[in-house]
Amino acid sequence: MSPTDAPNHIAHRGFADDYPENSPLAFERAADCADAIEMDVQRCGTGELVVFHDAKLGRLTDEYGLVQDTPWSVLRGLSILGSDETVPSLETALDAVPAGTAINLELKHVGMADRVLDAVGAVENEILLSSFDSRVLRNLRERDADVRLAYINQRGPNCIDTAVDLDCACVHPRADLCDASFVARAHEAGLTVNSWTVDDEEGAATLAEAGVDGIVSDTSAVF
Repeated sequence: MSPTDAPNHIAHRGFADDYPENSPLAFERAADCADAIEMDVQRCGTGELVVFHDAKLGRLTDEYGLVQDTPWSVLRGLSILGSDETVPSLETALDAVPAGTAINLELKHVGMADRVLDAVGAVENEILLSSFDSRVLRNLRERDADVRLAYINQRGPNCIDTAVDLDCACVHPRADLCDASFVARAHEAGLTVNSWTVDDEEGAATLAEAGVDGIVSDTSAVF
């Protein structure tokens, strides 16, 4: 695989195996070798948008409960995996990514479209907004005719039709769905294919051979 043919390397949560996931430090460090940074966005108990993957706090912090029930005044002081990094606001997370690195925001639930669009409108990075939830993507498209959208799917190949119906630029299928036939059909439909989540060189090479455009990884060691 030549460098010109290589898929984009997308840092899942800022390379979650290498750094405290979804933290400013992770985003800054991952940008040194990734083409794009993926981060997760949800709303906390007082309405602010925060970058955090899980619905519950327990795996990543010493606090318990749901992110959506926890006020920002508490969240902002929580250590991520015992590190010096704390839970960032969306704006802080976006600011941590250098201007030349693309950003993929995964939106975890509905009702955030206007605020997310406002936040990404303030940065210079190339932006992609993605979700498993078709309602999130429809809501975004209703508010912005030009924003690039991606449909994330883990169930089956019908995600191509769904992504087209949602006016997406990309489809993000689970890695085992991405054989050459799937990728060809997605490309014929005008979709970019970014596959997730692959953390070994053999798996990455198989996806590259199938023709995917991007590979989402938890580690920078894949390529």
